[in-house]
Amino acid sequence: MQVSKWGNSLAIRLPAAVVEALALREGDDIEVVIADARVFQIKKKPGREEVLAKLRQFRGRLPDDFTFDRNDANARA
Repeated sequence: MQVSKWGNSLAIRLPAAVVEALALREGDDIEVVIADARVFQIKKKPGREEVLAKLRQFRGRLPDDFTFDRNDANARA
């Protein structure tokens, strides 16, 4: 990969193998994470539907002893 100037920023062009492996499309959000001094990882951010599906798994699942007290939640220290 080669680093190029794009406006006031720097950009990289992803090889086709990376695009295919992550099933990337134009407009997808990705994260670039520094893994080591000279190593980085590219992760595809989950889409809206994936995030909603994960949230639905937790709907209504609170511990049996959970109680919500609005006054405690809004108390100022």
